Amino acid sequence: MAFWSNWFADTTTNANPGDAQGVELVGDWTPTESRALPRPLPSPWAGWPAEWNVPNWDFGSRFNELIDVAWMCLDINSRVVSSMPAYRTVGGEVVGPASWMSNPDPTIYTGWSEFIKQYIWDYLLGEVFILPMTTFADDRPMTFRVIPPWVVDVEIRGGGRIYRMGPGGRDVSDEILHVRYKSTTADAHGVGPLANAGGRMLTAGVLMKYIRTVAETGGDAGQTLETDQDLTADDAKDIRDEWALARLAGLGLPPVLDRNIKLVDHQVMSPRDLAMLEVSQFTESRIAQLLGVPPFLAGLPVTGGSGDSMTYANVSQLFDYHDRSALRPYTNSLMEALSNWALPRGQAVELNRDEYSRPAFNERAEAWVKLKEAGLVTSEQFQAAERLLDTVAAQALTGATLDGSEV
Repeated sequence: MAFWSNWFADTTTNANPGDAQGVELVGDWTPTESRALPRPLPSPWAGWPAEWNVPNWDFGSRFNELIDVAWMCLDINSRVVSSMPAYRTVGGEVVGPASWMSNPDPTIYTGWSEFIKQYIWDYLLGEVFILPMTTFADDRPMTFRVIPPWVVDVEIRGGGRIYRMGPGGRDVSDEILHVRYKSTTADAHGVGPLANAGGRMLTAGVLMKYIRTVAETGGDAGQTLETDQDLTADDAKDIRDEWALARLAGLGLPPVLDRNIKLVDHQVMSPRDLAMLEVSQFTESRIAQLLGVPPFLAGLPVTGGSGDSMTYANVSQLFDYHDRSALRPYTNSLMEALSNWALPRGQAVELNRDEYSRPAFNERAEAWVKLKEAGLVTSEQFQAAERLLDTVAAQALTGATLDGSEV
């Protein structure tokens, strides 16, 4: 697998993009987090009629406005999942971890959490590809990494998916792991939850651009400049243009008007109305829900703009809902695919989600007492599960005052 390590290094350090058919690529074409290969953007050429507009192919710029909402939700999900400890089971019983469960590829990752964050991030964007870097004697992956989707060419042929990548389109169908968020038997690629959010993402982007424009122009809305003097069309245009330039150059400063010109307000709108706050928050809330994140966790109000506060019980229930409705299905799909690919039959890798939504310590302690009284667990099992095996550990984890040997 040294081939892939060398090839990945070459593609990032010695890339020389170009097209022999005559398309000139101008600017920085270094691969980024985009979901596809870089695409050429149209530009006018010598002799291009001035009144013609080039095609609007720059779809990315219209969605970049929403990077804060979509990015935040992706980050919440991937950050929470990356904090969940991984463990291995054989026949349903927990055993020692596989070597790659601490770090799937030490040459590029700092640890398991960095890998799993990339894993779920790409998965929620539609599909994730994992390629082994080295293998064991039985061809099971020893080290592996998430690779960018733009380096993989996948197509359906003969009823199955064929994967090619690297120089010459090398066939990696027997090596690569391809996990799709939503798939069909007719499409080689996966589809993510944001694929059908284009309209809402565009709406949110337009609203954000509108809010920025209102702020840049001082928030003026429904105003006219009026005078009792006779003005030609050119005079009126000059006054309007001078007013606009003066407002942009001196935001917050009082205007100085002459020639009996008066600024007349025809409509008084509050900053909340100017920002179309409810529409904006509703649109962003729907996008958060598409990514499986309760709007409250993304800083959005529970109901349209009311800013309702939540009690501790509500927040606890919210974490539990987030875990049950989104994180559990996500992690089950991801770990099942990884287990079937990287481990022998009968073994599985799972994530411990208890830390995210488990009850407070006093509630857990009451449950342990009931389990012990029922004869289902021992004190040692309780101490091991709560990591209270000795006095030092108990004091460090609970902060309680100890009287020798008991908590």
